[in-house]
Amino acid sequence: MKINEVPQDGAFLIEGRMSDLYYVVDDKGHYTKVLSKGWAPKNDAIRLAWERIYEKAEEIRQQILSGILSPIALYMELNVMDVNILASYTGLSRRRVRKHLKMKGFRKLTPELVQTYAGALNLTPDELMDMERIRGIEIRHEN
Repeated sequence: MKINEVPQDGAFLIEGRMSDLYYVVDDKGHYTKVLSKGWAPKNDAIRLAWERIYEKAEEIRQQILSGILSPIALYMELNVMDVNILASYTGLSRRRVRKHLKMKGFRKLTPELVQTYAGALNLTPDELMDMERIRGIEIRHEN
């Protein structure tokens, strides 16, 4: 690929926030690094993936409001984590994490476990425990 062929379609890969690095051939035939703002097909795939994550997150939010799942499940989804990842971040077993994804297990969390989960999910303990926050949260992507 030549320098003038590097895709600069914008959208999800925004200069300063995130970009792709390409190794391309310059005018003298040497390899050089060039940053790309994105490529339309890649940006479309990313957009579709996030739309699916937000759809699933809204389903989880409704289950939280119904008392089935815990807020951990929502924040885990929004952080694109699964049980294995969250277990490794918290140092807890997968079995314990699965137990805490249910509201019944969540209600029994000690303050230390709340702190552990909050840290792994980039939240404060108060944010994690705040059901009004869940009730009022608007799940959508912001570019």
